Amino acid sequence: MSDLTYRIVIAVCRLLFRALGLRFEVRGLEHVPTRGAAVLASNHVSFLDFMFVGLAGSDRGRFVRFLAKEPVFHHRPVGTVMRAMGHVPVDRRHGEVALRQAVKKVRAGEVVGVFPEATISRSWTLKDVKRGAAAIAIWEQVPLVPVIVWGGQRIFTAGPRWSLRRGKALTVLVGAPIHPLPDATPDEVTAELRIRLQGLLDEAVSTYPDHPRSHHDRWWLPAAAGGTAPRPEVAADLDAAALARADR
Repeated sequence: MSDLTYRIVIAVCRLLFRALGLRFEVRGLEHVPTRGAAVLASNHVSFLDFMFVGLAGSDRGRFVRFLAKEPVFHHRPVGTVMRAMGHVPVDRRHGEVALRQAVKKVRAGEVVGVFPEATISRSWTLKDVKRGAAAIAIWEQVPLVPVIVWGGQRIFTAGPRWSLRRGKALTVLVGAPIHPLPDATPDEVTAELRIRLQGLLDEAVSTYPDHPRSHHDRWWLPAAAGGTAPRPEVAADLDAAALARADR
């Protein structure tokens, strides 16, 4: 697989983020393997999360192949670029097809990126974590690496809500990998993954260097952290409404 397109996109992203004055902090990068297959499982707070995780992977010399929603691949030129980068479209009605493609990439020694919450969390808290990432790691006996991205919701997220204000902080935390036993179940490994993700998310929120400028700027903080984001149960209703609109 040629990685020329991926290299070009990485270079463009770096220029874009430099123009936006983003202040990146990446911790735990040593947990991304420099060789061999792995599954990266990240939380999801913005439309740009795959770029942030992908940049972290590239800093270790790895190109992360993400599972992404199929509609993204229907738009040119975005879909053409996504396919050229080796990303995998996911039809939520037939997720097993994407899983098979992800397994093929893992068997080829690739690093596969998964957002196990499936959609952006509108509450900025962890949603239910689906079992696909854990299942791939068990089947292929590869490390499952938890990743947390924080701050991306301030740039471009569901709603849609976006801001080009310069100088925002962006945190990426990479946790120690989970090495699932061959006889482990997806439920067991998924439960452990969620615990690891929650710990990293708590760390990211508590150590994030930026603070709201005013009461109206508290929207990007979870309600439990003093923000005005919808609580998880309200966010779940918003998700359901968005899916219903998409189905129509």
